[in-house]
Amino acid sequence: MLPSLRVSIDSLTEIPAQVREFSETGAFWMALYFVFNLGLTLYNKGVLVRFPFPYTLTALHTFCGTVGTSWLWHTGYFTPARLTTKENITLSFFSILYTLNIAISNVSLQLVTVPFHQVVRASAPIPTILITLALLGNRGRGFLGVGKERFLTLIPVMLGVAFATYDDYYFTTWGLILTLLGTFLAALKTVITNMLQTTTKSASLHPLDLLLRMSPLALLQCTIYAYVSGELNGVRNQFTGLGDINMSQRRLWALLVNGCIAFALNIVSLTANRKCGPLSMTVAANVKQVLTICLAVVIFDFRITPTNGMGILLTLLGGMWFGAIEYQEKKAKSMLYVGITHSGEKEKPTSV
Repeated sequence: MLPSLRVSIDSLTEIPAQVREFSETGAFWMALYFVFNLGLTLYNKGVLVRFPFPYTLTALHTFCGTVGTSWLWHTGYFTPARLTTKENITLSFFSILYTLNIAISNVSLQLVTVPFHQVVRASAPIPTILITLALLGNRGRGFLGVGKERFLTLIPVMLGVAFATYDDYYFTTWGLILTLLGTFLAALKTVITNMLQTTTKSASLHPLDLLLRMSPLALLQCTIYAYVSGELNGVRNQFTGLGDINMSQRRLWALLVNGCIAFALNIVSLTANRKCGPLSMTVAANVKQVLTICLAVVIFDFRITPTNGMGILLTLLGGMWFGAIEYQEKKAKSMLYVGITHSGEKEKPTSV
């Protein structure tokens, strides 16, 4: 074989290995998280116009998660870990937290304006840091358990969302309380999700394993809440032709596709959380928020003011700054781990 041809073949065989290596990085899963999250957000906007039942839609998402993970389990794609009774009870409480977070968010949206809701939610990195500090301790990571430089990057991200969503800020007392509670619950869910996948006795739950255990419980809870809130009556009216908008075969397929995308997003979100940490996920959620506004300008002819534009720029720059700092920190930890490994230590340091 000619030397030049051998070199070409060797270089081609290296590509799959490089692709596999990149697919294991946090950057890859965070990029997927952005794509699926943005896609589902815009898809939900269109679906909820014709199917205005958010809890029922969430129940559909958890149903697709139940069916999807069960199928992957039975085909041998992953093997559920053996958990103790205490760990199973913990997961049951986590599913309640998952459902309660959705319920509180939807109820609070009825008592405050959307811009105010988004601004309060943008502060999620702060309770995320405090919860992580309370549950896991400082572990020598500087201010509030986070490097000072990384903490500073949160300021433009949060301020940017405030400017990007600046509009009519209105809220009731109960609306403010529920919005703050919802933000705390969202941060708590993000931190616990990471802990369940990285600190369990079963040596890290597989994302699909966690989804398999959580989805049926969340499905039951969402269905009960949809029934109590009266949503299921509206759903029945759509299917029986008694509603203002009747269910068609096309809309039914649109709902099923929406559920499948939500299932994929759940897998991607859990994996990204496991690889990148809870704080990175809250920053990513803020960046996704302003990217949604940018797409709304193009798709829905949404108009933004110079203040909104400045906020979008601030958030994007803050997100890039956060990413750069995090990359430098992980690179330094990786080099430290190599040195520790050579000296005989076995445990790799984890990151928040």
